[in-house]
Amino acid sequence: MQRIRSRFLCSLQAVLILFAHVVYGADSGLSVDELVARHLESIGPAAARSGIKSRVVQGTAVYRILVGGSGSVDGKTGMVSEGNKLRFMTKFPRADYRGEQFVFNDGKMEIAFANSNQTRSPFAEFIRTQDAILREGLFGGSLSTGWALLDVGGRKAKLAYEGLKKIDGKDVHQLRYEPHKRSDLSIHIYVDAETFRHVGTVYTLDIASNVGQEITQSAKQRPERLRLEEKFGDFQEFDGLRLPKHWDIQFTRELPSGDTTVFEWDLKEEQITNNVGLDPRNFEVK
Repeated sequence: MQRIRSRFLCSLQAVLILFAHVVYGADSGLSVDELVARHLESIGPAAARSGIKSRVVQGTAVYRILVGGSGSVDGKTGMVSEGNKLRFMTKFPRADYRGEQFVFNDGKMEIAFANSNQTRSPFAEFIRTQDAILREGLFGGSLSTGWALLDVGGRKAKLAYEGLKKIDGKDVHQLRYEPHKRSDLSIHIYVDAETFRHVGTVYTLDIASNVGQEITQSAKQRPERLRLEEKFGDFQEFDGLRLPKHWDIQFTRELPSGDTTVFEWDLKEEQITNNVGLDPRNFEVK
């Protein structure tokens, strides 16, 4: 009887292992290193990746207020990168919102004012205060030569696999990214489960509200919630690398009062050129 029970348990265990393999799939069992390696191969062969030293990206931009207002305006966008250096720009023909300009160079950062009264947009202020987004090479994903996953070891970042998730109806692998230098941000990177291309990054931050005068008031206070989401699509080949021509940025700000605003920058890259000789002044930080 004992021998029969043992055989039954062994058979049951084998069935459960097979079932788990079928349900989760082979790819969900990938190690973080294997997942990153497949993602890098989705960009292009190692020789092609290592041969790219600089990149210029140019295209059109549409700025929209999705929640908390209305309206849209057409403009231009551009990004130049060289190694871990980056300059990002959007430009719109409006006095009250001229666009954005971010510069990162050798640990130094400059975030330009967004309008004529010398103030920054909520999006720009978020980038300024949460410097890990530029410092870690996360912003712009694989469009940037300084893309974080090109050198995880060199950045001493921690990556944790958090399973499969559905985004826009597609399965994606979810990775939690933790910078070596402490950050208050929660950062998640999304890699397409079929192609292993980087299709999105989400940054979230909760800011505790001021304490009320009484304990009961404090308990009712909600945090300010900030969320930045980048989505990438329309991948095409440039010099042996597959890069996204569509980059959508959404910034959500939810105040303790419950008031919410959502802004969008819909960027379509018309030109992506590699190994361009760049003037060092592109990356000057004043």
